[in-house]
Amino acid sequence: MSHPAHDRLASTSTPRDAADALRDWLDRAGRVFVITGAGVSTASGIPDYRDADGEWKRTPPVTYQAFVGDAATYRRYWARSFVGWPMFSKAQPSAAHRALAAWPGNDRISGLITQNVDGLHQRAGSANVIDLHGRLDRVVCLSCGAEQTRDALQTTMSRTNADWRSNEASAAPDGDADIDLAAVARFAPPHCAVCDGLLKPDVVFFGENVPRARYAQALAALDAADALLAVGSSLMVYSGFRFARMAHERGLPVAILNRGRTRADALASLKLEADCGETLAAALRD
Repeated sequence: MSHPAHDRLASTSTPRDAADALRDWLDRAGRVFVITGAGVSTASGIPDYRDADGEWKRTPPVTYQAFVGDAATYRRYWARSFVGWPMFSKAQPSAAHRALAAWPGNDRISGLITQNVDGLHQRAGSANVIDLHGRLDRVVCLSCGAEQTRDALQTTMSRTNADWRSNEASAAPDGDADIDLAAVARFAPPHCAVCDGLLKPDVVFFGENVPRARYAQALAALDAADALLAVGSSLMVYSGFRFARMAHERGLPVAILNRGRTRADALASLKLEADCGETLAAALRD
């Protein structure tokens, strides 16, 4: 397979130009390692964290160390999650999720790795998805390891906080919500029904590492790939960026479909600034 040294298209490219360029790249790519980020889920109504320059739009997410070490942070996280979960859990797959699930000749994908925690790739029908940062719909006790669904915990928190209300609420990324501080102070955070330990969503917080087995699974998918395609991700977080860097170091072509700057722009043979869903749907169509 031959790959041009540089295939870049500017953000002013038409949707058709972007789709044509991506289709041509895919035709030459062989088996593709696909990594996705928040940009594939914004059309599902889930806000993203970063702007077009890859900078934080808001306060960075809570760290693991603060979550387990500070009672006020623990209370604030669960109060905001209690408000944000109903809308997050009702999100439907976007055009980008559906296009990847319906990719003709699905053996062309060596692995579909997502940095998102929403499970929307699976709901769209994609198989063998690697949830790099875990899933928000599962909860685990940090003391005894007991597991439960996030829906079950929502029911428990509803009983515990039956008279609780927040006067202000707006959606934030990953099932979070912005609520008034007075409401946070009145919220009763959940604890494990088995041992009274701290409960944590089964996701990788800032300050944590991706579990070793999950990283090995993603690495095996990269080993089986001829190219890497990043979709809807700024790749600013190292856990995702490292796959693009490894692909480049191995001489594999890298393509990026994302609105705005990414950490891996200099590594890409093709950079497309276009709508993820529209571009993928057109590029992957039979």
